Amino acid sequence: MDPVSARLRARHPQKIDLSLDRMRTLCAVLGQPQLSLPPVIHVAGTNGKGSTVAFLRAMAEAAGLRVHVYTSPHLVRFNERIRLAGELISDEALSRILDRIEAVRGVETTVFESATAAAFVAMSKTPADLAIVEVGLGGSLDATNVIERPLLSVIAPVDLDHAEFLGTDIAGIAGEKAGILKAGARGIVARQSETAMAVIEARAAAVHTPLTVMGTDFDAWGERGGMVFQNTERFLDLPAPALIGPHQIANAGLAAAVALELDLPETAIAEGIAAARWPARMQRLTAGPYGARAKAAGEQGGAELWLDGGHNPHAARALAQSLAERQARAPRPLALIVGMLANKDHGGFFEALKDSGAHIFTVGFDGAAAEPEALAAVARGHGLGAQAAPSVRSALARALSLGAGRVVICGSLYLAGEVLGADPATWPS
Repeated sequence: MDPVSARLRARHPQKIDLSLDRMRTLCAVLGQPQLSLPPVIHVAGTNGKGSTVAFLRAMAEAAGLRVHVYTSPHLVRFNERIRLAGELISDEALSRILDRIEAVRGVETTVFESATAAAFVAMSKTPADLAIVEVGLGGSLDATNVIERPLLSVIAPVDLDHAEFLGTDIAGIAGEKAGILKAGARGIVARQSETAMAVIEARAAAVHTPLTVMGTDFDAWGERGGMVFQNTERFLDLPAPALIGPHQIANAGLAAAVALELDLPETAIAEGIAAARWPARMQRLTAGPYGARAKAAGEQGGAELWLDGGHNPHAARALAQSLAERQARAPRPLALIVGMLANKDHGGFFEALKDSGAHIFTVGFDGAAAEPEALAAVARGHGLGAQAAPSVRSALARALSLGAGRVVICGSLYLAGEVLGADPATWPS
């Protein structure tokens, strides 16, 4: 655990308790920093919101804008959550802000609330043209939702996740996500299920928010090795997204719709799509101990090693589609090294991957991880060959010894963080 995370966990409740009352009180004591931010793009959703943020940031920066970004969780270092005008917050600046927050008495905030307050204070003190703020969990009661006047609200695809907090009803989850919609701020909405879209439209009508909806007002699709974006006024011929997977075309399209609302030039949209970076989302690993081990394996440049932090059935379906396309173009024996939190939908995750032809190696990691033997049993129950391994290192060695030419480490952002954290060469920056 990095020092900042350890500091926060030692001083604040380690729980998720969705409420805005504590956050509002803390912000008031801190001088209402959320009211002094640059124009805010507020982004919610189950999957794809982080990638959409990455595309949008790259587009805005290509247009010459100074951009703040707040995302969660971090992978290796807490500083990854707060980007100020293009740079990760420094240790010194972050420590000073946390000193202020810890000096507040009478408000017992959670770790995420304190982190969000720190981001708002930092962003309010540093000049920028735009702030992109990602929701942590849900929307209506998320700590970021003390932002009352966003410039735009964005809702990425809604699906099942965090059932213990948001439930297993798509309509209810969509209602939480739609809680970020505010009067006077247009909502830009990804393609949704019929159930989720009905809830989002009802919320928009209740707060008098106009919507721009993917599949109705704009769309994006792959074509001739690149992608195309079209709305009622423009047709953009764009490069292929830098982020891997067919689902990233939809995320890039959502970001492009936001960028056009910001009047960003078409050249910046194209440059941002081609330049976006978002670690642990089908990220090719060539450095660090794991990347080096894969490169040294076999012949013809070694084995491919990929890292993906998707951890729910929706994300697993996207991973399965990405792998199917890659396997169709260049078939290789496939292995997945899977570690998941104990509270995730293991069956749904493996069901999405049952036709991948992959052999599964299950592993644990620090924290509330599922027991590898039990996870392997779930995988076998969905028709996949699976065995438990004591570590990622041993799982990778086994996969390579069996001739795997393409290996994906997946199932949890926590697992991804451990893999990236193994060597400074792979730390997100």
